[in-house]
Amino acid sequence: MKAIVVAGLALALSGCGHTPAPPQKMQLAASKDSLDAQVTQLTEALLALGPQVDPAEAARAADIAVRQPLDWARAWRVEDSPLVHNFKVVNGFRDKGVCQDWADALEIALTAAHLRTLDLHRAIGNGRGITLEHATVVITAKGQPWEQGLILDPWRVGQGRLWWAKVADDPSYKWESRESWRAWRKTWQTRSTAPFG
Repeated sequence: MKAIVVAGLALALSGCGHTPAPPQKMQLAASKDSLDAQVTQLTEALLALGPQVDPAEAARAADIAVRQPLDWARAWRVEDSPLVHNFKVVNGFRDKGVCQDWADALEIALTAAHLRTLDLHRAIGNGRGITLEHATVVITAKGQPWEQGLILDPWRVGQGRLWWAKVADDPSYKWESRESWRAWRKTWQTRSTAPFG
């Protein structure tokens, strides 16, 4: 029995990395005022990416990034901390809710907004080592490299509550573009399956 629990935890942890949230049940409720304040703060952070960022577009992107993940949390029945929920997904108790699901859904929602002055990127954190990897969306001003953008992470805090920061300011992850990570992974897999000698 102990081996099954250990194996289950290992699988649960393999989907996404570090989370500071406690393992007990958390509350989904967020007041309208606090959500409005988060949208305003994120809008200001998006505008700070560059003078070419349209204020209305920044506000629309911020509103999507702050509010829509809360709807997904309800739809996906996310009631626990991220790692506990990952365990539920990996073991078939929930259909969605690992970091990849959040990143995919957020990218789709923001792409549907037809952003003209903001670009979307995907990033993988801690993807090359033994630490747990993590997937997220990065948003930049149009034409900026992804490294200059903001991480939009609705998985990390839990239950769709958005965490964001400049890529370089993230204390928990070393990020790289999804393309760079995929190229590294393909090379690594090729080497690991090559015959010895």
